Amino acid sequence: MATLLDGIVQHSVTTPRLVASVLERPADQPTSTVVFVHGNVSSSLFWQPTMLALDSTVRALAIDLRGFGDSETRPVDATRGVRDFSDDIATVLDALDIERANFVGWSMGGGVVMQFMLDHADRVETVTFVSPVSPYGFGGTKGANGELLAPECPGTGGGGANPDFVAQLNAGNAGDDSPTSARMVFRTAYVADAAAHTEHEDLWVESMLTTATGEDNYPGDSVVVEAWPGFGPGGRGVLNTMTPDHFNVSGITELQSKPRILWVRGLQDAIVSDASGFDLNFLGQLGVIPGWPGAEVAPPQPMIEQTRAVFDKYVANGGEYTELAWDNCGHSAHLERPGEFVQALTAHLAAR
Repeated sequence: MATLLDGIVQHSVTTPRLVASVLERPADQPTSTVVFVHGNVSSSLFWQPTMLALDSTVRALAIDLRGFGDSETRPVDATRGVRDFSDDIATVLDALDIERANFVGWSMGGGVVMQFMLDHADRVETVTFVSPVSPYGFGGTKGANGELLAPECPGTGGGGANPDFVAQLNAGNAGDDSPTSARMVFRTAYVADAAAHTEHEDLWVESMLTTATGEDNYPGDSVVVEAWPGFGPGGRGVLNTMTPDHFNVSGITELQSKPRILWVRGLQDAIVSDASGFDLNFLGQLGVIPGWPGAEVAPPQPMIEQTRAVFDKYVANGGEYTELAWDNCGHSAHLERPGEFVQALTAHLAAR
């Protein structure tokens, strides 16, 4: 059982695809439904303060993706991109008799929501993205249009995970005795100022430690390639769902029905940025990983530039989006700037 804040209830929802855990902040005479989708190495627990802060007329739901939180651990077929996750969400909504909703996706969850938009456009009222993965995936592309660097996508996918971090997740280490423990990764990568976000830190670490590990889940498998740094994506597991040979959701620009988009990000984001500390090409450029072949072959991915280019085309084709970029904020705007985030989300929902 997840650790729940007062006012949150947990449901176990059985679907044809999996048994999913769903957190709910029930509404008084609900006028709208908001579905929250968490990111990688996290769970629905991260959404609880946001859910509780919303107006009492909003029904707020947060779904644990497969292999995270209290949802069933099932294999992730990365050759489908993030469709295993988005298809799971569709069946959960079916089971709950929810035809349409507003969606909020964080990090990898933003990519899942973009995929859901492509596959279930008629079920989406508005979308909000918090530091979403680029529409062209994570790593292995260049330029605003997400041009593929190489067909084998070297340096992306399951082989890029820090093995010490995976070992710490496996061991359930909730301490701060290792730089690769969940707690220390939260402090150094999830937020810009860890000292300002200690109230629920134990809960965030608990959430991260629910991550199922292995080749079928996090991080996934990898294959040997000749190009630097010597590995490419396999076809299984979480990190391979976002490699550019498997993932491309830039087609949201061509949707006939375009829900309004709110894009919220932190200017100090260590994970999703044009200088990401998790992009192996950027680390190679810094000299952290030896043997980098240079910017002509392996440039860092311009993640923000790519996302903005897709959203600008979305507008050119008849859609709407608002970008909020906050200083002194990292990868988790809903945690780091909670009041401002809820205010922005509330206004976004009201304007739908």
